[in-house]
Amino acid sequence: MSIDAQKQDLTIGIVGAGAMGRGIAQVSVTGGMKVVFFDAAEGAAEKGRDFIASMINRNVEKGRMEKAEAEAALKRLSIGASIGDFTDCDLVVEAIVENIDIKKKVFNQIEEVVREDTIIVSNTSSIRISSIAAACKHRSRIAGLHFFNPVPLMKLVEVINGTDTAADVTAALEVIGKRMGRVPVVVKDAPGFLVNLGGRAYSTEALRIVSEGIATPFQVDDIMRDSCGFRMGPFELLDLTGIDVNFPVSQIIYNGYFQDKRLSTYPLHESMMEAGRLGRKTKAGFYEYAEDGSLIQPEPEAPVTADPARRVVLAPEHSGALDSILRDLGVSVLKEDDGVSPILADPIGEDCTALAVRLNLDPKRLVAIDTHTGVYSRATVMAAPGADDDIVLSVMAMLKQISGGVTRIKDGPGFVAQRMRAMIANLGCEMAQIGVASPEDIDKGMKLGLNYPLGSVEMAENMGSRNCFKILEQLQAITGEDRYRPSQWLRRRALLDLPIHTRD
Repeated sequence: MSIDAQKQDLTIGIVGAGAMGRGIAQVSVTGGMKVVFFDAAEGAAEKGRDFIASMINRNVEKGRMEKAEAEAALKRLSIGASIGDFTDCDLVVEAIVENIDIKKKVFNQIEEVVREDTIIVSNTSSIRISSIAAACKHRSRIAGLHFFNPVPLMKLVEVINGTDTAADVTAALEVIGKRMGRVPVVVKDAPGFLVNLGGRAYSTEALRIVSEGIATPFQVDDIMRDSCGFRMGPFELLDLTGIDVNFPVSQIIYNGYFQDKRLSTYPLHESMMEAGRLGRKTKAGFYEYAEDGSLIQPEPEAPVTADPARRVVLAPEHSGALDSILRDLGVSVLKEDDGVSPILADPIGEDCTALAVRLNLDPKRLVAIDTHTGVYSRATVMAAPGADDDIVLSVMAMLKQISGGVTRIKDGPGFVAQRMRAMIANLGCEMAQIGVASPEDIDKGMKLGLNYPLGSVEMAENMGSRNCFKILEQLQAITGEDRYRPSQWLRRRALLDLPIHTRD
């Protein structure tokens, strides 16, 4: 039997007084639980306690917490002289260096002093829980409890089941996570767990698009922020986390899943690391940064000065969204091709080259507009190689009348937004398929752990699962790459027209 996770005097031992340990201790005491705080480095636990006190008192100053409540929370925090002081703990959280040998040693030391029903967890972000548990006597009580930095602000916690973790241990950790004010999601022990795995598609597909010369980092970031609602573009995010952090993590996850091409990054990623352009920390990454850390804005794209197109021809295959946009603009749609006007299309997953050949359209006058994420915040257009620049510019000028910005990219299947969103959704669906977590928990993880505007599974629903499936099929057909292989979870629900969260 596991502990009573609801009991009033539940006590948590925490090993490690770094940023994560401090944060876990803070949310534990403010959640009404006692904490025994220990760090092997002399004075580290005391410094951690002082830091926690300053954070809690700041919350009082800002009116987020009553003074009496803060004082009670701080009384629940005590310093341990050694691991031996964890004797009466119901739960022990290890939050030390990411080294499996050191972690195994600490877990062995903890097991020597705690009760048999005490749960022992690791806050590791990358090491398999089962690997740590393999060195323990009672593997059923070993699990992962992965918080996100800064812990008091990040509401998500991953409850990670090792191979032998008991169901009542998982259930107890969910309750404790909620008592800490977190939102727990139950995750299978797998490379990257939930959030680090689910976040791969956003950066790796962006790297691929830029490496293919379809768009610049600045353009990709603009599109993903303005058209798709992401708080940060993928290249801003890569620079923020640091190339020396996200490239190795990408490789660990890629190799952990035996080189599944859907998880592969691109040589550009490694080149940036080798060049020492690590992002904000080195004042240079995909962007340049001033000494104070502020972004040095890239040169803006040249303004569109062409005369707006007033007469257009529509490709035989187009959506009602394109008709609606043209009505808003008051643009005349010709019933017959006059041989000189722009030919407009809004393909799903196809590039202008493939569309022109398939429908026998003039590639010099064909301009594709991505209506899938709308055009009012930002419009994205593309044309085939050899297109008439005046035609393309006239379409951009036309869109500029109703759009917050217009981005022209090179010809590429799925534009930027379609392609990026489809890859994010596909990875979420694959995670559901292989049981990393429930579809609902995958969505919670992406929104709370990475601030995505939508969960990666529900993103497929938002796009239309058939559209999402079609984009991936087109990408796979045009590129010939296994990278764009649709998840069977997505394929079956798209073909059967079932809600994307439908369980097997």
